[in-house]
Amino acid sequence: MAPEMQPHLQPSPSWSAIPMDLAVLVLGLLPAYADRARFAAVCPQWRAAARQPLPPPLPLLALPDGTFYSHPYSKPFRFPGCGFADYKSICGSWLVFPRDDGCFLVNPFSRATVTLPALSRVRLRPPNAVAKWSDVGEAKVPDPYIRWLHISESKNLHISKLIMCSPNLVAALVGTGHTSQILMCQPGALSWSVRAYDRCKGFEDMAFYQGKLYAIADDENLLVVNISEDHRTGDPQVSRIGQVIKGDPWYPYPLDDNTMPCKKIYLVESFGALLMVRRAIWCRFVKPGVSGEVVAGPNEFEVFEADFKHSRWVKVSTLEGDQVLFVGRRCSRAMSVSHYKGFSGDRIVFLDDDEQNRVDYLYDEEYTSCSAYDIRSGKVRTCRPKMSWKRCEEMDLAAWLFPQDG
Repeated sequence: MAPEMQPHLQPSPSWSAIPMDLAVLVLGLLPAYADRARFAAVCPQWRAAARQPLPPPLPLLALPDGTFYSHPYSKPFRFPGCGFADYKSICGSWLVFPRDDGCFLVNPFSRATVTLPALSRVRLRPPNAVAKWSDVGEAKVPDPYIRWLHISESKNLHISKLIMCSPNLVAALVGTGHTSQILMCQPGALSWSVRAYDRCKGFEDMAFYQGKLYAIADDENLLVVNISEDHRTGDPQVSRIGQVIKGDPWYPYPLDDNTMPCKKIYLVESFGALLMVRRAIWCRFVKPGVSGEVVAGPNEFEVFEADFKHSRWVKVSTLEGDQVLFVGRRCSRAMSVSHYKGFSGDRIVFLDDDEQNRVDYLYDEEYTSCSAYDIRSGKVRTCRPKMSWKRCEEMDLAAWLFPQDG
């Protein structure tokens, strides 16, 4: 009797045997940074696939206590090894840590670091500039208006916005809350540079767009910051600030129904265009009929594109390319979500991101989260799944962190 034939079993293929192009395709369909990090941790081959050019993942939501959320997941996580708590600003993929002896930038994804000067190390232009004050009654007031030297010694001085314009240029909005000035330096430099006699403004945001630095204040005038090189040190410096678009703003004012709109402005580069995002927070007075404290209510948004040819802001009703605008005081970006299943464009995702040392309105809810504004319908929805955290002064600096800075 013939012996029974045993089936010939082929060894199961290893997951690492997946062709590189297929692994890259799978990775490109994963919107969450957390999923891509887990994918890359499986084996060296998949880690190599994660280093290939890919559509950018969705940003992380960073909280000052060192926890992060990877959208669309609602469970917080921490980066291994370092807590990354107590940052004071965010610049793309960099966390900003100002210290008395310097300002340190840390990239939690690559663990790269950059050193900037301390805010106490500022080179004045001209170097012999002095602050002038006038006596008004028993008070001293800046003369003729607020300049850098009037705020430079304030205990509330902080970086509200920082931009890595290039490997050799860093620009920052530095101020006390309601007023600030533009400073710049090179990474690794010993001091910042500031035009001492320029007027401080209520700057709302700043953006580096097509090789130029732009800033905007609450008057919605778009300013271009011309940059030159100090012939003695080679350090960058502001040579001139000029207006390229005159704004048509509105300002907070009480209405008959005991409400008042408050405003925030964001600058966002979006697929070759520079956008101004105007956010209205409809507040109500705590005590009807009494001017004073107001409580935040619903949000509305308007989006305008910079028309440089005609020096004007042009209102837009839709975002091209299935874009989503992630806006925040510290950092904003536009992203296309057309390659991510289940995500829709024409939305603005935003936070209750308040400026340090500045209270424009109060809140009546103990917890906060991120929300999305639908440009087409004008409706606001809480992002799902919900990511929430307790509202307190220590958590005001919640911000977007972008794994692929661009």
